[in-house]
Amino acid sequence: MVENIIFEITPQINKLSQICMERDKIDPDLYISYDVKRGLRDLNGKGVLAGLTNISEVYAKRKENGQEIPCPGELYYRGYNVKELTKGFLDEDRFGFEEVAYLLLFGELPGKQDLAEFFEELGERRQLPQNFFRDVIMKAPAENLMISLSKSILTLYSYDDAAEDISFQNVMRQCLNLISQFPMLAVYSYNAYSHSVGNSLFIHPPKPELSTAENILTMLRPNQSYQKVEAKVLDLALILHMEHGGGNNSSFTTRVVTSSGTDTYSVMAAALGSLKGPRHGGANIKVMQMFEDMKKEVTDWNNEGQIADYLRGILNKEKFDHAGLIYGIGHAVYSISDPRAEVFKKFVGELAHAKGKDEEFGLYQIVERLAPELIAGQRKMYKGVNTNVDFYSGFVYHMLGLPVELYTPMFAVARIVGWSAHRLEEIVSAEKIIRPAYVNVHGRRPYVPMSERPEI
Repeated sequence: MVENIIFEITPQINKLSQICMERDKIDPDLYISYDVKRGLRDLNGKGVLAGLTNISEVYAKRKENGQEIPCPGELYYRGYNVKELTKGFLDEDRFGFEEVAYLLLFGELPGKQDLAEFFEELGERRQLPQNFFRDVIMKAPAENLMISLSKSILTLYSYDDAAEDISFQNVMRQCLNLISQFPMLAVYSYNAYSHSVGNSLFIHPPKPELSTAENILTMLRPNQSYQKVEAKVLDLALILHMEHGGGNNSSFTTRVVTSSGTDTYSVMAAALGSLKGPRHGGANIKVMQMFEDMKKEVTDWNNEGQIADYLRGILNKEKFDHAGLIYGIGHAVYSISDPRAEVFKKFVGELAHAKGKDEEFGLYQIVERLAPELIAGQRKMYKGVNTNVDFYSGFVYHMLGLPVELYTPMFAVARIVGWSAHRLEEIVSAEKIIRPAYVNVHGRRPYVPMSERPEI
């Protein structure tokens, strides 16, 4: 057993880090001169084509006289507009998570009997191996639950006798298991962490007759109670986060790692690692933290001058985390509007009214209106900026009583469906490992003998 592991940053680490930072920094102008698309996107946000998919599409531009013109954003799942999909099940007053999951996985909207059978299938799979909570989840709980989720996913490999079998039928089995298990793993990981910091421990088993959203609220709350409006808004949030065009970071990670021929658990752990980052799934936490900081400085939530001053302070790297980013504003693809935010906003307002949070919702609306104008006024813009879905999702989770530690895991609970669809499609359609190219911009150098090298 290794003892006395050094956790602190030593002076030597500081020295070596500084050297590495100086050597690794690449002049941004070189990306232009070599015509390299940073982040696999050009300056206008258009992505580099890396594959084909049937699963989903993000539409943010239209062609007019041979030119691409930004337009209001649209999102399609298997060819269906997400706005129409959500309107369909909301108008008929039913939960939509299972229905949309069926569509993404199997390519068609389910009939009534198909949906009932799929609902039952997921319900039967909502179980973990015996003593898994005690032996895995309760061991070394982490404050960042994405780490706990990754640990659980990788450990499930050891409980699967066919873990390495990447035949289509076996991967389908594994994906359905994980879609059913993710809500349990997320909520139970939070319960374990909460208990580790001194709170009471309770574990509620899921109920097969309830929807995914209802089960999350039931498992999370001590009294297992919830209002239907709460479950409906959470259901909608999960659907809007379920998939996003295939080119997003975690779905691309899923395709890249799948193309290597590895197992399902390794693939999903890699996707979780991608989603954990604040530039991807962690953005809604940053939005909530930003607003909490804003409330400390803005004394009048209706005073647009105060709010604008605070936002300018963020852009000037004087406020909040000094990163210069107004979180929840802007998107890699959308220039005019994020359709997910448009669908979500109406129900956020209804939930805010039901929860007595109208004034706080008003603050969000003012920031939503002012931020794009302020950003455009201070920075060189290659494309427009707008509110993205993360802007409101953290506020919704807050109103639902979800602890902040669960915000990004809720994204994972939804996106595991999209990851599964992409993994299955990659297995069927792709035959090559994904291997991009990089241009080396370091000049050639002759070898220097040890005796002739200067000390750094």
